Parts: sequence; C-alpha cells; structure tokens
Amino acid sequence: MQGTVKFFHDQKNYGFIETDEMDDDVFFHKDDQDGDIDVEEGDEVEFDQEEGDRGPKAVNVTEV
Repeated sequence: MQGTVKFFHDQKNYGFIETDEMDDDVFFHKDDQDGDIDVEEGDEVEFDQEEGDRGPKAVNVTEV
C-alpha cells in the first residue's frame, strides 16, 4: 500500500499516513519497523497494514 506521511512526531517516534484507499489515516511507530526509517511529513511511503490494538497500523514502512 502507498501513502503520504501526514504527521510525524520526532520525539515520540510515531506518525500517521494518509492513503487514497482508506478513509482514516494509518498509525505507525518507528519501533514497529524492521529497520530504522527516516521520514518527514510529506514523504511518499510504501507499507504493509496490520490490525493493531486501536485499529489499522502500518508496518514495513519504506520511502518511495
């Protein structure tokens, strides 16, 4: 799945990805990723989606 980083909090290492496929933004946290990702608001990313405790979350986030 692809999307755009809508929000990212550097100090807390979490953010939200906006996609065309979903109405709600997808949550992601740096600790849930395989490698160290370096993303900023506005970056285009690819990711896999899993069901988290509070709804969908993005894993395997990589910059496009």
